[in-house]
Amino acid sequence: MSDGELVDVTRRTRLAAERTWLAWWRSGIAAATAALAVGGLVPQLIDGATWPYIALGAGYAIASLAMFGLGALRARAVDRALSEGVYSMLPGAWVLLLCGGGAALALGTLLVVLFA
Repeated sequence: MSDGELVDVTRRTRLAAERTWLAWWRSGIAAATAALAVGGLVPQLIDGATWPYIALGAGYAIASLAMFGLGALRARAVDRALSEGVYSMLPGAWVLLLCGGGAALALGTLLVVLFA
């Protein structure tokens, strides 16, 4: 592989890592938007109990914070690994945390839609 090809591969890999970091940000913004809509706006529009919506909104806000925080940590780990020429695997605990949190929010949303 020539020096030019190596530079191009490195550039494309770093740009791909940047796009992934931006995806973490988009997910955080989407969760923050859901938190505001579900926990802030919906309770003002309904005549029933508001606490399920506020609790669900808080859950989405926590998910947003997790996306921003874990996204920043992941970006640093990937950047460091790229600089060292190694691979940085996504920690399994993060996968469980995000999937478990997402499943809990989805279940909570379903329950609120069906019963609130």
